[in-house]
Amino acid sequence: MSGIVGIINRNETAIDRDLLQQMTEFMSDRGPDAQEIWLDGNVGFGHTMLQTTRESLEEKQPFSLDGKVWITADARVDGRSELIEKLRIKDNITDVELILRAYLVWGEDCVQYLLGDFAFGIWDEREQKLFCARDHFGVKPFYYAEVGQSLIFSNTLNCLRVHPGVSDELNDLAIADFLLFGYNQELATTSFADIQRLPPAHYLIWSRERLQIKRYWTLPTDGYIRYKRASDYVEHFRELMERAVSDRLRTNQVGTFMSGGMDSSTVAAVAKEVLLKQSQSFDFRAYTVVYDRLIPDRERYYSGLVAEKLDIPINYLIADNYKLFERWEQPELHLPEPSLAPLLALSRDQFRQVATQSRIVLDGNGGDPVLYGSSSYFFMLLKQLQLVELVTTVGQYFWFHKRFPPIGLRTQLKRKLGMWHPWQPPYPQWLNPEFAKHLDLSSRWEKHYCQKETVHPYRQEAYQTLMLPTWTLLFESCDPGVTLIPVEARYPFFDLRLINYLLAIPPIPWFIHKHLTRVAMQGILPEAVVKRPKTPLAGDPFAVLLKQSNSEWIDRWKITPEMSKYVVRDAVPKIAEKEDYSNEVWLNLRPLSLAHWLQQLKPVKMKSVTEDYYEISSGKLH
Repeated sequence: MSGIVGIINRNETAIDRDLLQQMTEFMSDRGPDAQEIWLDGNVGFGHTMLQTTRESLEEKQPFSLDGKVWITADARVDGRSELIEKLRIKDNITDVELILRAYLVWGEDCVQYLLGDFAFGIWDEREQKLFCARDHFGVKPFYYAEVGQSLIFSNTLNCLRVHPGVSDELNDLAIADFLLFGYNQELATTSFADIQRLPPAHYLIWSRERLQIKRYWTLPTDGYIRYKRASDYVEHFRELMERAVSDRLRTNQVGTFMSGGMDSSTVAAVAKEVLLKQSQSFDFRAYTVVYDRLIPDRERYYSGLVAEKLDIPINYLIADNYKLFERWEQPELHLPEPSLAPLLALSRDQFRQVATQSRIVLDGNGGDPVLYGSSSYFFMLLKQLQLVELVTTVGQYFWFHKRFPPIGLRTQLKRKLGMWHPWQPPYPQWLNPEFAKHLDLSSRWEKHYCQKETVHPYRQEAYQTLMLPTWTLLFESCDPGVTLIPVEARYPFFDLRLINYLLAIPPIPWFIHKHLTRVAMQGILPEAVVKRPKTPLAGDPFAVLLKQSNSEWIDRWKITPEMSKYVVRDAVPKIAEKEDYSNEVWLNLRPLSLAHWLQQLKPVKMKSVTEDYYEISSGKLH
């Protein structure tokens, strides 16, 4: 919702008020409603407000109850009524006050009671320490830098680069990971050597003596829920889905990304039900990207069916005329870290489309890992001789579908014999040999693609997918601090209560072909959508655009001395205008993306202070 920044000097040096104001103003795009700072000797917080809930209309940050403990937060607290009951306080308070009161009662253990998406910093003058935390899945970004005698934190990466003590030196291992895998494998680091990332489900404690980083939560593997009646599974899913969506609304003006598939359509349907219960007056619209000519695409048809069934307006963004890396030279598309996003302009334009109507957009991402099942459950039951449950699950599936479920016998046999291997791209031969040798990148490559250890007893694919670093990087890429658009994306399928439930119920029959959502949405969504098989786009727009004659410029990029440290230019294969397209193209496109990022990377200059700031400590307007 907001931009946060904090500076703490260990050597008792007073905070530079002008610097703190400049760093706060740097985040004005993500928080246009209010900008305030608080100073107290060697500690200072800044905050830019983006109001997205009813409660946030009354919110003031940085915030304190007693003048001794201060907080700046980018947060939405879920399960508010339960938390308020545990704290035994009034119910008409803001989320930031809820977090602060939780800290005052439970201290560092407050994160065990918090649900939702949050990134915050709390300065406790009584104990002379800083306490910061990031939510369970890393929906909210959090970055920090410890330079000299100072610690600086923010939820906006480039904001930290405004500080003169933070250098622009690159983190070579993060750059190598981008070239090898397309993203940084280390969630504790960023592309800059001085700037660290607080991983999801971790908290930070900083004092005069030391800096500590601790994990406070791990995705559970021991959940076990079994009901006698099949209908109970569906009813509980509906209840949790409604709570997940309801907690992410708290407003009567909201958009939703809706492709016409089961996940996003389910989110839209539940949101419409929640809004009808809350108020008769609301503005709820769907947003869909469609291709009318470039590729075969039926998203317009299916999303249109859903919009008609739910009686909501739908806004289409036609993507046929977008070009690869369109507008990538414009500052609005400059990214804080390297990213392979040839159609980034399309994504940005969809966020701008939402911004004309709402500051909140619901997103169906996360449905695939938690709702799509695996037949490995059969073999787990056989191995453990749980024959009663095996017969029950097979019987339930047969009752619903009038056929036996797919058990994946051939795949399991291949795995046992060592004959089954997931596809992996070839090791990139265009890496600079000295660079690769220095970081031992070939070993890093092999380790990444080796078979992962089974963690969850019967939802191993779901568990491993949910723990991928790509989710955190997806959330960060859609954050207002990166898009520079005051729209916050919210992800109901990443609700902790919902995920705990979905990891605890039997995969069969509920997760074979997303059976659970299809049953739950029967009669709510159009029959054609409920029965629609899960299929990718009928065509790949990226591949089609690469084959066009005007794409040949992609192979003409020139290497710079800085880039030559990482890549041997002549070894990068040509990728444009080829008849045969493969996944290797994405690998060979990374050097171009990195070259562009390095080219647009410039020192972040401190802005002039053009806005009035209210300095809370003195009560004076500057």
